[in-house]
Amino acid sequence: MAWDFVRENWKNGIEILILSIAIYQIYRAFRATRGARILVGLVVILVAVTLILFQFKFQVITWLVTRAAILLVFALPVIFQPELRNALAKLGSSRLFSFSNKSQLDFLEIFEDSVVALSKKRIGALFAIERDISMKPYEETGVTLSADFSPELAMTIFFPKTPLHDGGVVISNKKMSTAACVFPVSQKELSDRSIGLRHRAAIGVTEETDCVAVIVSEETGAISICMEGILERNLGEEKFRKRMAQIFLSNDDKNETSAPKELGPEDRVTASGDRDLVSD
Repeated sequence: MAWDFVRENWKNGIEILILSIAIYQIYRAFRATRGARILVGLVVILVAVTLILFQFKFQVITWLVTRAAILLVFALPVIFQPELRNALAKLGSSRLFSFSNKSQLDFLEIFEDSVVALSKKRIGALFAIERDISMKPYEETGVTLSADFSPELAMTIFFPKTPLHDGGVVISNKKMSTAACVFPVSQKELSDRSIGLRHRAAIGVTEETDCVAVIVSEETGAISICMEGILERNLGEEKFRKRMAQIFLSNDDKNETSAPKELGPEDRVTASGDRDLVSD
């Protein structure tokens, strides 16, 4: 009896499983974004209207809702354009930026030393390391450098009151490609309101591309890493170096996508500490 039931309804079970996975993935993609509220609103309206039509069987309203639903299908890509663009960008990207030879390993070590030095001097900084997705649109907002990376140059760029300290630095092919770049500020609804603009810009640019953003807080000197819109804050020197090695040196993708530390009260960064991202 039970076997007959399974044999007759196994396709329904697969359909339910596929729909459950699809709904969960949509939830993951849209949660904590502006599109989430719109999506929830549309679902609530759709369910309410469907119940009303099913209960009272209004023919004219049913006809109008049916035609409106067809138009909504074409409107959804416009409404959720930012979320769809980010999802497609991540889907089409692969981790091609890796450190494999000695010169690249040397660069990573120099970069880590520079970030640690900035942290100890409490000089705010924002680096975006380009990987597979091009960062040319953001490079065009800054000043072209095309210079070999060096601790002295990094310190000079981000030293307060210098012309290029305002904004982020794009690192491409082991070179400091551009400085004073304007990165998109994340539209996520962050629970920690104390996160400053520099960190929000890091979240925003990693939502738009597959780059790795490294942030040094001007207020506390704390080092943070951001990937795929997920911020890992208050990393000590040892943990920072270890995390960078996991991202760029490991061949195991699980290391790269391991769960980051959750934001907590002890990780708070005041907005004033990162206010210099906004140009005068």
